[in-house]
Amino acid sequence: MTSQLIPLISPPPDHGWTALRNFAHLRGQFRVSLTPKCNVACWFCHNEGDVPPPLTRINRSARPRPGELDAAGFITIMRELIGAGLRRVYFTGGDPLLSPIAHDVLTRLPVREPDVSYTLITNGTLIRANEDWLPYTGLDKVKVSLHYFSDDTFRAIAGTRMSLDVVLDGIDAARGMFPAVELNTLMQKENEHELTRILDFALDRRMPVQFIELVETEHNTSRKSSAISADGIIRHLRTLTRHERVEAYGVGQGRRIFTVDDVEIDVIHRDLGRHHVGQCGTCSLRPKCIEGFWALRLDHAGGLQPCLLRDDLRLSLLPLLDTPERIPDAVAAHVAAFTEGTL
Repeated sequence: MTSQLIPLISPPPDHGWTALRNFAHLRGQFRVSLTPKCNVACWFCHNEGDVPPPLTRINRSARPRPGELDAAGFITIMRELIGAGLRRVYFTGGDPLLSPIAHDVLTRLPVREPDVSYTLITNGTLIRANEDWLPYTGLDKVKVSLHYFSDDTFRAIAGTRMSLDVVLDGIDAARGMFPAVELNTLMQKENEHELTRILDFALDRRMPVQFIELVETEHNTSRKSSAISADGIIRHLRTLTRHERVEAYGVGQGRRIFTVDDVEIDVIHRDLGRHHVGQCGTCSLRPKCIEGFWALRLDHAGGLQPCLLRDDLRLSLLPLLDTPERIPDAVAAHVAAFTEGTL
């Protein structure tokens, strides 16, 4: 898919701001991708809408967007959009700890307020190597991707020769640094035999874990047969607890939340629907879209994307860095146009 930059849209200010505030009120995420690079290459990676590592390994001409946003640019945009109402910030990649500016961004988080949260999403392999500075970042939470529970499965899914012990050690290191550590696991045929072991590992350490169904993109569609439903893990969880509730409000997919010995286990379940908005109504990708509109994604090149599968709806914020006070209005207008289907 060829990325196109959408020109700035300027509807009446109140109109745009209402759409942005509604998105924030519905617990929409602000996902900040510090780098598209990763030291593993999970076959299903969507790289927040950029070219994923598995593809660059087999096709050297397929490269992610060139990076243009420096640490100061990230901090400026975050400050403005948090001030505009976005409260849930997630640092992603690639793996954000591979970014040369990770230290400068994460140690200078721009807004510290009780309702603002910062979460680092990582594969866990680089946490121990950065333990000299990570505890001083002010991050509220770390989410470690744990899609495997053996070296063989690690190799099959992530295309790496590293040992799983590196990931597990990173999880232990994170637990000593941060007030909250959680796991997320993409369910697939390759790890179906290990899902209960991952769950037991999380429960033994009293860590929440989120089980996720595959998000199909143009880069992983050739292996979509690896996708499995959440039904199996749901049946297993129902043997462990009767405490189950459904959250199908807000943005994103609905989820089932199980409480096992006071530990919350989330299951993202496509049967519960997702949050589609105006632009989705005529989108040709909607039949396979299990995402809906649940995140605004800021990439390392300064683009803001309201849809993972549609980089043609990407808005460049680079022209506004010299006048940062204009950023919230531009983003609010973009969100309003997207939610009403006028982009």
